[in-house]
Amino acid sequence: MHNLEIISHSPSGPARPTPLLFVHGAFCGAWIWAEKFLPWFAARGYEAHAVSLRGHGRSEGRDSLHNFGIADYVDDVLKAAEGCSAPPVLIGHSMGGIVVQRALAQSHDLPGGVLMASAPPHGLMASTLGLAWRDPFVFHKMSQMMMFGMESMGFEALYRAMFSDSMPRDEAARLEGRVQEESRRVLMDIGGWIPFPSLPKRKLPVLVLGAEKDLLFPPDQVHATAWAFRTDATFFPDMGHSMMLQPGWESVARHIGGWVDDNFAAQPKTAQAAD
Repeated sequence: MHNLEIISHSPSGPARPTPLLFVHGAFCGAWIWAEKFLPWFAARGYEAHAVSLRGHGRSEGRDSLHNFGIADYVDDVLKAAEGCSAPPVLIGHSMGGIVVQRALAQSHDLPGGVLMASAPPHGLMASTLGLAWRDPFVFHKMSQMMMFGMESMGFEALYRAMFSDSMPRDEAARLEGRVQEESRRVLMDIGGWIPFPSLPKRKLPVLVLGAEKDLLFPPDQVHATAWAFRTDATFFPDMGHSMMLQPGWESVARHIGGWVDDNFAAQPKTAQAAD
């Protein structure tokens, strides 16, 4: 078992009863949550953790990255969840969303999940083919990246894939150097059409969120995810794929916090925390 980087922020004051475990998407690590979300949730009484999947961030396994499959990432999330003070709500973004979906399907005690701009349960085929029509330049650059590495992606394609125009370019440029390679095996695991996706057999609360200007997972893909979980999707205007980083992220965080409180009892472990 690989040693995993877990970034944790302890709550300010009395802790709410249900911890949160954040799962990053492809090409990044737990750092993507540490920028804004982890301190925001901790300041409001949540025990907030983010895991870097094996081969990502400061977790072990970078040299073996392309040997890892999606099942390995699911194992990482289940291992990280065991280290929380109680079974956590899982919050997954992009590829991390499909990891969360499968972790919920395998676990008997995880209480629910949040899927942010998530890869749909049936895989990436429809969104990938659609990207070729929505933005041929980004599609071409992402194809090059898979063959020749991150250097071939370039800032412009990365910016258009990850953000809407509301994201300051200097802020995006600051983050560019932290983006990394992704496992080719994982992208093969989820890159085609998955006719029988792994979904929880028990009824669980699942929140599905989409970004109005997401180039990678547009509304039809987000609605497909919501349909699979028998719920409705909520969309955030003028927002691109990286919902936790760009202007407006606070509205996403507030929506998640309200949903967690509504579904998992807002009463802290010792006394009511002030928002």
